[in-house]
Amino acid sequence: MKNKIVAGVLVILVIIAFAVAYKSIQKTKGAITTVKQQVNTVASQVVQNPLEISFMRSQRYPGSNLVIEQTLEDGSNYHQYIASYISQGLKIYGLLTVPIGDKPPTGWPVIIFNHGYIPPQQYRTTERYVAYVDAFARDGYIVFKSDYRGNGNSEGKPEGAYYSPAYTVDVLNALASVKRYRDADPNRIGMWGHSMGGNITLRALEISPDIKAAVIWGGVVGSYDDLLNHWHTQNFSPPPEQLSLRNSGRQALFQKYGTPKSNPTFWNSIDPTAHLDLITAPLQLDVGGSDEEVPVAFSEELYSKMKAIGKDVEFYSYPGSDHNISQGFDEAMPRSVDFFDKILKKS
Repeated sequence: MKNKIVAGVLVILVIIAFAVAYKSIQKTKGAITTVKQQVNTVASQVVQNPLEISFMRSQRYPGSNLVIEQTLEDGSNYHQYIASYISQGLKIYGLLTVPIGDKPPTGWPVIIFNHGYIPPQQYRTTERYVAYVDAFARDGYIVFKSDYRGNGNSEGKPEGAYYSPAYTVDVLNALASVKRYRDADPNRIGMWGHSMGGNITLRALEISPDIKAAVIWGGVVGSYDDLLNHWHTQNFSPPPEQLSLRNSGRQALFQKYGTPKSNPTFWNSIDPTAHLDLITAPLQLDVGGSDEEVPVAFSEELYSKMKAIGKDVEFYSYPGSDHNISQGFDEAMPRSVDFFDKILKKS
């Protein structure tokens, strides 16, 4: 009888020991899970988004040799080609013009030309912006207009410029590719951008010191608060495919980082208007006074911000002109050409 009591007590003690051990293990598992969650949270904060200005400045954009894919009809005093280069493993096409005549000892000055939004499936390398490219090409510049990924025949999928770094990466690789080109002067490179291309240009200015001068026409150069809350009016709404492209990128950032109101630190980190101190090149801003597609206030506010921190910036408005400054083209284009000439062709 005594032995049975002892055995029973031992069984109870073993059960208690197992229970204590199990509870301890569960606590340990809970602690490990909590630690893992904390590590993941810290990791998500440490790992930078590819759109962050500081991240983009830390990356390399090697480009490649330009490949002439097709020879086009000559312009008035320049050759024209469809050329290609490599950006993040993708083959990107672009329009290349090269002046005819005696090349300067250091090579021809260059304008990297960043076009605005055109439905990617409708985009054609040789269409749109013909007069714009011609004006720079006739003045003795190599002009290179990148198609961007997913546009026209370029490889990859279109991603837009505001919520993805893709198009800016393509432009920075275009810049590196042109620097390699035998007829180009790598130390005399300017950049021109229109609308969406203006946003790309502003971002590129903060990443690459190789851009010595820049001009933006009708640029989407507002802050993210502007882009989200103060852009479109009842007078203008972008086409559905443009909205779809923009919204998908925006929603992905919202889901991961929250809104600009809930997480201003992140949104400032990707906002080029929050990093204007990084710009070293002179900038000219041109807007159509009757632009209904992009608010004139975006460029006005950018001008004020840059002036406030002592940057070299000019601002010109053309009353009655639309988003393309079509009505004021004969005044605006010579002004842009002269601006580049003063900086890129000075002795």
